[in-house]
Amino acid sequence: MRPCWAQYLLWLIITLAGISAILSGCGQDGPLYLPDDSGSQEEKDRQ
Repeated sequence: MRPCWAQYLLWLIITLAGISAILSGCGQDGPLYLPDDSGSQEEKDRQ
């Protein structure tokens, strides 16, 4: 049994939607590293 063109189109749409969902979440919450403690020294001076 040969799959029809609609099945290929469905998998293409699912794949593109998944890739775009993954890429849209990149970097949304700020940097992907933990800030070092040296930057917190300025905050301590202000208090």
